[in-house]
Amino acid sequence: MKKLFFFFSFLYTITTLTFPPLTTSAATSCRTLCGNIPINYPFGIDGGCGSPQFKGMFNCSTDLFFTTPSGSYKVQSIDYEKKTMVIFDPAMSTCSILQPHHDFKMADIQNALIRPSYDTVFALFNCSNDSPVHNRYRNLCFNAAGHSCDELYSSCTSFRIFNTTSPSGNSTIHTTPYCCFTSYDTVRVMSMNILDCSHYTTVIDNGKMRGVAPLDWSYGIELSFSVPEIGCDRCRKSGGTCGFDAETEIFLCQCSGSNNNPTRECGGGMTNQGGCNSININYTTILLVMFMSFLYTVL
Repeated sequence: MKKLFFFFSFLYTITTLTFPPLTTSAATSCRTLCGNIPINYPFGIDGGCGSPQFKGMFNCSTDLFFTTPSGSYKVQSIDYEKKTMVIFDPAMSTCSILQPHHDFKMADIQNALIRPSYDTVFALFNCSNDSPVHNRYRNLCFNAAGHSCDELYSSCTSFRIFNTTSPSGNSTIHTTPYCCFTSYDTVRVMSMNILDCSHYTTVIDNGKMRGVAPLDWSYGIELSFSVPEIGCDRCRKSGGTCGFDAETEIFLCQCSGSNNNPTRECGGGMTNQGGCNSININYTTILLVMFMSFLYTVL
């Protein structure tokens, strides 16, 4: 009786290991639109969709938002061909609105995968005389497309509050606090407290700033992203949607219709090519040999 019990227990184990259930924790469907923004690989707004490297960076309500440690930012556009995305920081100052002190921060993985492009210019305002960018790190400041950020003090309603006047003999001198056009790397390394500047705004210098007044600049943050190449083109060409297993984060090609077993591609999969749900023939043969040996022993 014990031998028979061990026989059926071993048979169940072999069957389970050799023919695993065709289930997966990947998403069954992936939304391809949030508001008017298309959602394509490597991005995803549903579990198991897109690339796992971007997991948790986006959320979709009525609009698409990009989330960083410093807040959520509305996505204005995504250009998948140029691999750029434009977001807007609702807490930053603009030419018409003066906002309180605020920092823009990204996670380390975001700095590596989807950081602000070199076309994104950070303008720091109301900097003190002790500010690092006014002293030791003054070389971090530059003119953007021939503009000095002092123009913003005179052109923008929200920044005119920083203008001061003082009498000088028979005339009046107008002065403004120090300001600085700089790159994202400056604000990434030094917080607004360290920079000792009270406000900032961001402008996208995409070749259209020269000769244009600040009121007509393109305000926002352009991000450049990289696309991990792990076989997504092959999956898409076969009619599938690129995603990943939510538990293992292994790439899966999600297929519609009757072929709903995610592998590397749709229309046949990779049953003997080492795909995500493939059965390794050598492994099965070894188990069958073990089973026959065990059967010979107990019977």
